[in-house]
Amino acid sequence: MYLLMDVEPLPAQASRIVLAVRPAADADIDDSTFRVEKIPLASLFPRRPTQVLVQVKYISIDAGMRLELIENLPWNHAIPLKIGETMRAETVGVVVQLHRDYKGKFDIGDEVICNAGWVTYGLLEESEIKRIETTDAVNAIDYLGSLGGTGLTAYFGLTDIGKIKSGETCFVSGAAGAVGSTACQLAKIQGAKVVGIAGGPVKCKYLVDELGIDVALDYKSSSFAAEFKKAGHIDVFFDNVGGYMLDMALANLNKRARLVICGGVSQYGKEPTGITGTLNLVPKAARMEGFSVWDYRNQYQEAQRNISRWIEDGKIKCRFYIAEPFERCPQHLANLLKGINVGKMVVRV
Repeated sequence: MYLLMDVEPLPAQASRIVLAVRPAADADIDDSTFRVEKIPLASLFPRRPTQVLVQVKYISIDAGMRLELIENLPWNHAIPLKIGETMRAETVGVVVQLHRDYKGKFDIGDEVICNAGWVTYGLLEESEIKRIETTDAVNAIDYLGSLGGTGLTAYFGLTDIGKIKSGETCFVSGAAGAVGSTACQLAKIQGAKVVGIAGGPVKCKYLVDELGIDVALDYKSSSFAAEFKKAGHIDVFFDNVGGYMLDMALANLNKRARLVICGGVSQYGKEPTGITGTLNLVPKAARMEGFSVWDYRNQYQEAQRNISRWIEDGKIKCRFYIAEPFERCPQHLANLLKGINVGKMVVRV
């Protein structure tokens, strides 16, 4: 279990990590990209009755963060981070201070989820945080995994865009990552045959032995292309990678297949390459569609109830890759983009 610690005495300073130098679109993140700033914690004390001070315990690290560092790309849907701005991130933490006139719904010690960013302490409006409901099976950290943005992305991508059905074949790229591993398990719950694509034997073994998918394909293997074709034709392709892997899927479709374009990590931090197989959508009467989980925000609670039930039943598991220390968040992001993690990467603060 991953437990949040009790409320601790407040320190004199808080830390935040801000963008120092904007990297080129095709450049790696290095030690010069961000800088750590120390500020007096007193500067974050609530000034209005509606404000809440949260001590951050875990920070979500996501591939899409790389897009927030890029300007002037027409396909980039992310709002670019400004120089000197704190890196945005989903976080879980504990309420540690309230305004003396606060009359809201939170108490000191409440576990909450919020978008505090790369910080050790965050000052937020009450409307910007949500109390976390935990059980013996559901931990607070799960709200950065299966019950957070990654899990909800997999849920809506498969159920609404992919419309996965029992007996169908579902391929998932980036299958050992946070979104992909949840997508694999959700597809199995719906009765699909699941083929997961990941890099290396350790990740492939995890997908089969721990998550119970039917086939795991190692894209680093010299036989990958042949094994991809052998695994069968595709009814639903849940894509987190893009690039040549998406082209391979386009050439291997069943009639009326659905391609769910969730992300394209192979294209982040570089000039994107085009795909060549889109004409196969025509004879296969197939559909390729992108989406944003934010479009489903009014349905989050229902989705979280369903996912919580599957966690309780042991049908969904979330492995966490715990990274430390906080000050190395930029390197943790760089490592995520290199694919070193199995499961959901979070930073323990």
